[in-house]
Amino acid sequence: MVLNKLTIAQASEGLRNKTFSSVELTKACLSEIKKTDDKIKSFITITENYALLQAEKADQKIKNGDEKNNLLLGIPCSIKDVILTKNILTTAASNILKNYIPPYDATLILKLKKQGMVMLGKVNCDAFAHGASTENSDFFTTHNPWDLERVPGGSSGGSASSVASNQCLYSIGTDTGGSIRQPAAFCGVVGLKPTYGRISRSGLISMTSSTDCPSIMAKNVSDTALILKELAGKDKLDATSSGQKVDDYSEFLKNENIKGLKIGVPKEYFIKELNSDIKNAVQNAIKKLEKLGAEIIEISLPHTKYAVPTYYIITPSEVSSNLARFDGIKYGYSEVCKVESYKVHKVDEVKSLEEVYLESRANGFGSEAKRRIILGTYALSSGYYDAYYLQAQKVRTLIKKDFDDAFQKVDVIITPTSPNVAFKIGEHNDNPLELYLEDIFLSAASLAGVPAISIPCGFAKPKDGKIEMPIGMQIIGKHFDEKTILKIAKAYERNINNINLCIQKK
Repeated sequence: MVLNKLTIAQASEGLRNKTFSSVELTKACLSEIKKTDDKIKSFITITENYALLQAEKADQKIKNGDEKNNLLLGIPCSIKDVILTKNILTTAASNILKNYIPPYDATLILKLKKQGMVMLGKVNCDAFAHGASTENSDFFTTHNPWDLERVPGGSSGGSASSVASNQCLYSIGTDTGGSIRQPAAFCGVVGLKPTYGRISRSGLISMTSSTDCPSIMAKNVSDTALILKELAGKDKLDATSSGQKVDDYSEFLKNENIKGLKIGVPKEYFIKELNSDIKNAVQNAIKKLEKLGAEIIEISLPHTKYAVPTYYIITPSEVSSNLARFDGIKYGYSEVCKVESYKVHKVDEVKSLEEVYLESRANGFGSEAKRRIILGTYALSSGYYDAYYLQAQKVRTLIKKDFDDAFQKVDVIITPTSPNVAFKIGEHNDNPLELYLEDIFLSAASLAGVPAISIPCGFAKPKDGKIEMPIGMQIIGKHFDEKTILKIAKAYERNINNINLCIQKK
C-alpha cells in the first residue's frame, strides 16, 4: 500500500483501523515531496516539523477515540500561498510579500485546524493569483507532473500539481476566473469552485473581491464533497459569506439515481477552436450520463462571447484597488528598508515615504501585477469609468441572466473545462492575451457567481507533444446547489470506474 496515493476516504479508514498512523501517512507525503519537488516545484514553503507535530496530535486523538466522525483528522494537505496561515510564511508568490508572516489564520484554516488537518506547506501560484499557468510566480514556475515541459495551469498550479503527483491527499486553493477548474483539468484531478459566498473569504489575499472563491482540489468527487461540508457556512468576519443551508454532500452522493435530471449543453461552448479530442471526450461523457437516465437539452448562453472581455475589465479594476495596500511600509517587503515584513519599517532619513512607496512597488510587483494595475486604474479613471467599468458591470448582469434563464429549463450545464490540454511552458510568454483566452469556458460562471466543478473525462495527445494529457469536463450548477453538480460528477465517475482515473494511469 502506497500511503500517499490514497484518497481521503481510504486514508481515514486506514487511520481508524490502526492500519497505519497519521505520522506514517505524513512521512509518506513528505518523502514524495523530497523525491519529486525539485522537478515539479509545487511548494514555496514546506512545513515538515509543523506537519509532523499536527500528525502526532491527530494520532493521539484517534488513539483516545475522539472525533470518530471527523474524516479529515490526520489527513495531509497543501494550501495555496494566497491564504493566510498564522506564523507561517505567506507570500502570494510575490516579491513584495516574500517575508510576510501573517498574525492570524484565514477562517478556512481555522476550520481545517478544528478538523485536525495536517498542513504539509504552502504551494506556488501566479503572483497574487494573476494568471492561468503559474508562470507568473515571482519565485519559480511549477511544472505539470504529466509532462514537465508543460504548465500545470493557474493560478492554483501548485495545488493541482501537488495533488496530481500524490505529494498530498488534497489541496485548498482559490478560483477567481477559473483558477481551480483549469489547473484541475490540466493535471487530471477534481477541482470545485463553490457558489460565491459559500466558503468564507476572510483571510484571503484578495485579487478580484467580487469573484474570489476559496476552492477545493482532490483526487475524486467524494473527497471534494467531504471537504466542502467542513468549509462551507456563514462567517461573521466576511459580510459576503452566505447563511444558506449547508447540505450533507457526502450523504447526498449515496443516492446513485440521476434519472430525470436535466443537463443543458450550450452551443456557445463547442466552438471551432475547441480541440477535437476534448470535444469528443466531453460529448461521449454526456452520452454516458444520458444512458444513466439524464435528459440532455441543447441550450444557449448568448452573452458567453463577452465573458472574457468583461472579466478582464472588472478584474484589473478590482486588482488595482486591492493592490494599493501593498506599499512596502505598513507590511510587505521593501527593497529600500531591507527589513522583514513583520517588523516595523524604519524609513531611510534620506528617502521620503513617497519614494519608499514607489520603489517598493516597482521592485516588489512582477510584470503581470503591474499590467493589471495599469489596466484597472485606466478603466476606473475619470472619463473612462462609464465607458469601460460600468459597461462591463452591465454585461455581467446579462451573463448572470443567461444562467438564470437556462436554469429555469435544466438542473446543470455541462461544457469542456478548457479548449486545449496543458500547453508548453513559455508558449504564451510573448502574448498575454492568448493566456487570458484560456479562461474562455470558465470566466462566465465566475462572473455569475454559480458553482462549477471540473472532473477528468479522458486524455488527448497535444499537437506538439507525444505524452497524452488529461481532459477536464465542467459541470455548472444553480446558486448554492453544489449537491447536484457533485451528484452528476459522481454518477459519471462511478459508472466509468473513473475514481482516480488520471492518478491510476500515471
